[in-house]
Amino acid sequence: MHTPLRRPTLFQLAWPLFLEQLLHMLVGMVGIFMVSHLGDNAVAGLSAANQIVTLCIMVFGFVAIGGSVVLTHHLGAGDRQGTRDVAVAAMAVNTWLGLALGVTVALLADPLLRAMQLSAALRAYAQPFLVIVGASLALEAVNLSVSAVLRAHGHTRVAMWVSLAQNAVNAAGGAVLLFGLLGVPVMGVEGVAYAAVLSRVVALLALFVLLERALGWLPRWHEFFNVPAGILQRILHIGLPAAGEKVSWYLAFVTITALSARLGDATLATQTYAMQLVHIVVLTSVAIGLATEILIGQLVGAGEFDAAYRQVLQSLKLGWLFAGGMALVVALAAPWLLGLFTTDATIIATGAVLMRIGIVLEPGRVANLVAINALRATGDVRYPVIVGVLSMWIVLVGGAWLLGTVLGLGLVGVWLAMLCDEWLRGMLMYRRWQQRGWLQRATAIHRRLRPQPC
Repeated sequence: MHTPLRRPTLFQLAWPLFLEQLLHMLVGMVGIFMVSHLGDNAVAGLSAANQIVTLCIMVFGFVAIGGSVVLTHHLGAGDRQGTRDVAVAAMAVNTWLGLALGVTVALLADPLLRAMQLSAALRAYAQPFLVIVGASLALEAVNLSVSAVLRAHGHTRVAMWVSLAQNAVNAAGGAVLLFGLLGVPVMGVEGVAYAAVLSRVVALLALFVLLERALGWLPRWHEFFNVPAGILQRILHIGLPAAGEKVSWYLAFVTITALSARLGDATLATQTYAMQLVHIVVLTSVAIGLATEILIGQLVGAGEFDAAYRQVLQSLKLGWLFAGGMALVVALAAPWLLGLFTTDATIIATGAVLMRIGIVLEPGRVANLVAINALRATGDVRYPVIVGVLSMWIVLVGGAWLLGTVLGLGLVGVWLAMLCDEWLRGMLMYRRWQQRGWLQRATAIHRRLRPQPC
């Protein structure tokens, strides 16, 4: 059955996405803040355990991304049954991935932490947390898929409210179990882990209730054991390259962090504090990029290629306005904001310089994220990955080493390399979009979904 789709505006999609991403970021921050009352070892152990959890969530993310893009194609074509089939397939794949990785992480928590060179004192905090949270990874995997399905249908505010509820449960439950409030036994780090699991259960139940209310259906258990090969192939075609790009960026960022650490403890501290300020600005760009991906996917499915082309131009204007404005505000307030973290005058002065660099850096990041999400939504996935990986390791990592270490510019050199990387990728991705190198793949997708005459 093919029925027309009423599409939301870019802004209607973007602002709930921004708040949802911000709330997801706060889940980890709240846990770290509460555990900090137990001492530095507890914070370090929890941070190390969360790195493993983050890697697993990145794996679930590629299925959610691939499923969301393929789903928007069917939505744009008005194919409701095809939309449901793709949504259920993405949920099923992530369920099995979550179970597999959850069991693996829970059983191998101690060896994994030893491989990260954690001392016995840190493992005492990290190991029980990782076992408990790792065992619940399937919940997070399903939550990511259901949220992606709702977002692709334009229900971005629904996912935002669920994230808000999850944060509330995580914070309240963590406080009760960590400190032994309301007569509950003091559970320490394990209490924080149980609170995280409880928040995921609450989010899962809420998402399924809202899924049924918004779309009128729920997946059936037997569907999780029968994923159509054709749908799985299309999800992986989009998702795997997206995963490769994200993993490459993650490893590149770890590398430049290591380069920053070699410049001294104060430099690493400055980098850490500066990134805390940048996160909110980046979330603005990410939200507009995700909203663009949803709209472009629907337009491709509908065969409205000229409208898709114009949408990217509109997204860039909105992104430059909001992300650029946010970067300017953060740069102006940088001395005061950095003063909330530290009283070191050198760190504050250097961090303020980095925030000023961010005013120039952020428009390049907007162009990169908007164009790369748009290209992915058209099925043009190889070009962004190839260009992205080359730029990350040659311009970002190589430039950070050259400018920061060899030429002695320190952290300023590292951030100049980040600026060059984002602008290069942004210009190349936009050039690809402008030359319509994606049109052939988009046309093929539309033809495959176009309803056949009776």
